[in-house]
Amino acid sequence: MVEDIVYINSDAGVHARPAMMLVRTAMKYPCEVFFIKDDVEANAKSIMGVLALAITKGSKLIIRAHGGNEEEAVHELVSLIQNDFKEEDKIKV
Repeated sequence: MVEDIVYINSDAGVHARPAMMLVRTAMKYPCEVFFIKDDVEANAKSIMGVLALAITKGSKLIIRAHGGNEEEAVHELVSLIQNDFKEEDKIKV
């Protein structure tokens, strides 16, 4: 089991778009991934679970993973949050 703590810096918190980004990222990994906010745990692969946490700016979020590629899953999710849900620009040629 691997876990890390991250604080939400985004002014809008985790609304539908960033929640979907988190779910898609979590789903890339075979491990179980959970978000914990205020002692409430939600499956990170469930959009409804993530939205139900009502994650706002300044929220403390624990990201916990267990299973295959758990370290990579936690690291990528923490990075996504710390970068305020910004994805690298993709250049089309």
